[in-house]
Amino acid sequence: MVPTPAGTLMIIVPAYNEAGAVGAVVESIHVEAPGIQVVVIDDCSSDSTIAVAESAGARVLPLPHHLGLGGCVQAGYKLAFELGYQYVIRIDGDGQHDPVYIPRLYDVLRKTGVEMVIGSRFVDNNGNHTTFLRTLGIRFFRAVLRPILGRGVLDPTSGFVGVNRKALEVFSKSFPLEYPEIEALVVLRRKDFRFIEVPCKMRKRIAGRSSLTSLKSVYYIVHVLLGVFVNLLKIDRPPWRGRGD
Repeated sequence: MVPTPAGTLMIIVPAYNEAGAVGAVVESIHVEAPGIQVVVIDDCSSDSTIAVAESAGARVLPLPHHLGLGGCVQAGYKLAFELGYQYVIRIDGDGQHDPVYIPRLYDVLRKTGVEMVIGSRFVDNNGNHTTFLRTLGIRFFRAVLRPILGRGVLDPTSGFVGVNRKALEVFSKSFPLEYPEIEALVVLRRKDFRFIEVPCKMRKRIAGRSSLTSLKSVYYIVHVLLGVFVNLLKIDRPPWRGRGD
């Protein structure tokens, strides 16, 4: 990890009932990014997530009400923005995102000046831990997003994301409350912000199980499509055309 001045980079870990995984996640972050501020955003967990995270060395922002993933992430963005941080990297609390890639995401953010960097499991065909249902959803949203973004995005549902202060300012004020990753890309498009995907291998979650059941997957698709449509109405000019990857 390159030397990073204090107050420059914050790593946020949204977590809801992740007591079985969040400790290992925080400890791994400290190994790969020593000296970097790590804040676990606890979404009103009913288990010992807060105690485990603090024991592992993280600061914890406990939310007073359960807000869902998007609200949890936005709370972290608002905190980082108000404290003056220049960059934020989000790592989920279930252990699927390997902190070894934090320096790579941070390096790309700093050197390229893009507003968002996405840790993608498909740049080097590393989607080996993706379920069949999730793979179908990813392919569907690739097709939906391409004409909107004016370019392809291989891993639109990845939550392993880094943002700079320009994106942080936008997201601290307005951020999708549920299943935020895809809508966040459309928000970037509205602002003419840029993103880059970098290859990252994803792992199986350390503990627990995904809350995205088959029934919720249908809700997820409908909900996200509605969110994308609403954001499209806010775009002042038509989506980019004739631009390749």
